[in-house]
Amino acid sequence: MSSTVTRDKAFFAFSPDVLAVMRVAQGEEFAIETHDCFSGQLKLSSDTLETLDWSITNPATGPVYIEGAKPGDILRVDLLEVKATGPSVMVTIPDVGALGEFITEQETTILEHDGDNVVYKGKVRVKQKPMLGVIGVAPAEGEIPNSTPGGHGGNMDCTLVTTGSSLYFTVGVDGALFGCGDMHAVMGDGEVVICGAETPGEVRATAQVVAIPGLPTPFLENDDMVVTIASAESTDEAYKMALAQMHGFLTKIAGLSVNDAAMLMSLVGDLKFCQVVDPLLTVRFEFPKSVLREYGFEMPRD
Repeated sequence: MSSTVTRDKAFFAFSPDVLAVMRVAQGEEFAIETHDCFSGQLKLSSDTLETLDWSITNPATGPVYIEGAKPGDILRVDLLEVKATGPSVMVTIPDVGALGEFITEQETTILEHDGDNVVYKGKVRVKQKPMLGVIGVAPAEGEIPNSTPGGHGGNMDCTLVTTGSSLYFTVGVDGALFGCGDMHAVMGDGEVVICGAETPGEVRATAQVVAIPGLPTPFLENDDMVVTIASAESTDEAYKMALAQMHGFLTKIAGLSVNDAAMLMSLVGDLKFCQVVDPLLTVRFEFPKSVLREYGFEMPRD
């Protein structure tokens, strides 16, 4: 049975100074229980944001110390299972989020879970696709609030961060100090109203150092694609970063020529929003692994 970090072991900023609550060997399975982004404070539709303690929002559980992970290493975290336990909650807030200018009233909505579905106001049934909004490692120095995405990971709100995906991070401190949280039972790309179906949940994962020097991180891989994820103050900056990082990966690591990489990115790649509501905006670029195989490239596993 894997060791479990319970959701009461929460932290609110990625930092070298946060004390690890568990140590695991590389490749050892571990489990993490996560809060929703409100730390379970909103349980009823009558619970309003006026009563919310904002200092304990966007919690991540951990951090977990990965033995043998050193600064500069590339750490791969394999998400074996991302499971929402529900129920979920959503809110609207006037003047907040990408649609804030249209919102005139604060509202709290509880979404019940019925099997594999989330039920919106008893009318709309949406199939669950549990994913983690916050996931990452400690930076080499300083403190980054969980709400802010960046090179360390953080609040990227990428819908691909789910069961079967592998996330790659550049280790900033000994042990990496990995943590995750802010689970959504389901969420659309963009997270335009500042939230998805915010839910508590459970994660099973393993982590290990891999030899992929120069990999642009954060980086994601699943059965079908490789993905660069970039966060910046504007969407223009973010998409340019995501494109440059993918082009660099394809040429410097996968071995494609400069022109082949560019043309194939335009032919079969997809540029998508992750979220447009956090302090930094997050964009991703997806590229199919089937094309990489045509060039004889497979992602290293060790």
